[in-house]
Amino acid sequence: MAEPVHAILIHGAWQGSWVWDDFVPLVAEAGLVAHAVDLPGNGADDTPAEQASLELYVDHVGALIEVLEGKITLLAHSGAGVIASALGERYAQRLSLITYIAGMMLPSGWDFADILRQEKAQERGLMGIGPHLVWNEERTISHVPPQAGARIFLNDMPHDLALAGAEKLTPQGERGRALRTTWTQARFGQIPRLYVQCARDLSVLLPIQQAMQATVPGAVRIALDAGHAPHVSQPQVLADALLPAILAQIA
Repeated sequence: MAEPVHAILIHGAWQGSWVWDDFVPLVAEAGLVAHAVDLPGNGADDTPAEQASLELYVDHVGALIEVLEGKITLLAHSGAGVIASALGERYAQRLSLITYIAGMMLPSGWDFADILRQEKAQERGLMGIGPHLVWNEERTISHVPPQAGARIFLNDMPHDLALAGAEKLTPQGERGRALRTTWTQARFGQIPRLYVQCARDLSVLLPIQQAMQATVPGAVRIALDAGHAPHVSQPQVLADALLPAILAQIA
């Protein structure tokens, strides 16, 4: 009997495992075992939002990795790309593949603000959701107004459905959003990678996605005519493009 292939699905900021609801059945149809995780502090547990952190996230997903048998691939959306890179460094021997879906695939030691500065994102109008965020007084927690979330994250689906999705977004602790990790070529650098590039993304805009692929070269690119969250807006399109590539990489 062939060993199972596990796909761990990691959501981005302000989100939860619910973003994968329409994608999980397609993963199962392809023969992979899907695990859509809820990161601590994002509304699915009792962890306060301000306590969210990269270390907490990596420990949480790492606990799952440690009990799984068989091959493991990570699918990381948006800011979860940094989490996936950190997991790649810690669990280099356990991971067969990392997929970034419009994800933050960053050089070692960088955070997303560094790539925005490098690409002069503010001057070029490439700041994504940042200018629309609403903050608490201490600027430790942010949330996304639903209309902005629908327009920026889910612009490639009917507005009423996009708005219903954006209304599910939860407060995000800044320590769990402004993430940076260090990695080595000997560990993370040896794991095969896919990058799902989303041409209509208004959050991590296409020039920023391309810049990350240039600064961390080596990922196989899958190009979609999609917005920021194709697993929500176009799950079948994403599945058709991505899942055969995953299976080919880990065969």
